[in-house]
Amino acid sequence: MTTDLENNQQQLKMLSIGHYVLGGLTGLFSLFPLIHVGMGIMMLTSPETFASASDPEGAPAFAGWFFIGIGTFIIVLGLSLAVLIIEAGRGLSQQRKYTFCFVIACIECMNVPLGTVLGVLTLMALNRPEVKEMFETPKP
Repeated sequence: MTTDLENNQQQLKMLSIGHYVLGGLTGLFSLFPLIHVGMGIMMLTSPETFASASDPEGAPAFAGWFFIGIGTFIIVLGLSLAVLIIEAGRGLSQQRKYTFCFVIACIECMNVPLGTVLGVLTLMALNRPEVKEMFETPKP
């Protein structure tokens, strides 16, 4: 028969796996704006590709820089979030960084639908007094 401590450890392990999966998916989906970065580079290197009858010169340079800037910003933001989610999963598995894990779980709730489910389950687990105790006990 399993004890409450073993159940809590098992639940934290499952939540950490969920964080690893969500972090990987977040990292993968944050690379989609590479299409926009590629379009921006294409606008800068060969603007005549985007020429039309009304605009024979093609795309202006600022449009290319805009695509590159926004795409790069979204990629960096998404990859940073993915790293933070993975680090929270690591903290859950090692039962360290309680506040960090709590804050990341709150942020995950905005990532609909998987992040919301994972964030709420993590918050429910972290709010239990037994789990808080597990995080407060020193690890060797």
